[in-house]
Amino acid sequence: MFSHIYIGTRDFDRALAFYRPLLALLGVAERFCEPQRPWAGWQSSPEPRPLLLLGIPFEGQHEPGNGQMVALLAASRAQVDEAHRLALSLGGRCEGPPGLRPEYHANYYGAYFRDTEGNKLCVACHEATAG
Repeated sequence: MFSHIYIGTRDFDRALAFYRPLLALLGVAERFCEPQRPWAGWQSSPEPRPLLLLGIPFEGQHEPGNGQMVALLAASRAQVDEAHRLALSLGGRCEGPPGLRPEYHANYYGAYFRDTEGNKLCVACHEATAG
């Protein structure tokens, strides 16, 4: 469905220091990083798309929106917990601690936070087991 998702930043180096360890924890491979542009991209596996891109918007301005959110897939509930802890340790802000959210579906386990720029993110696991 998606070709790519672009997350804007005002401070590329700070945002890169946030996203690199977070996406590595989730097992998402960095495809490229061009600090001179500045932008970076991570790709799904085994397919080359969708891409998750991070950079300063073409227009040069970035303001986090209300209502937009990027949800990243975790392999386990423990990985959701770990990603949330990591995000907060990297300067993120909690928007909802890890836990079951049965209002979405019986096995939805997610955590919500904002990155260093104020962009809202979720890490979610849809598996039935707590592993």
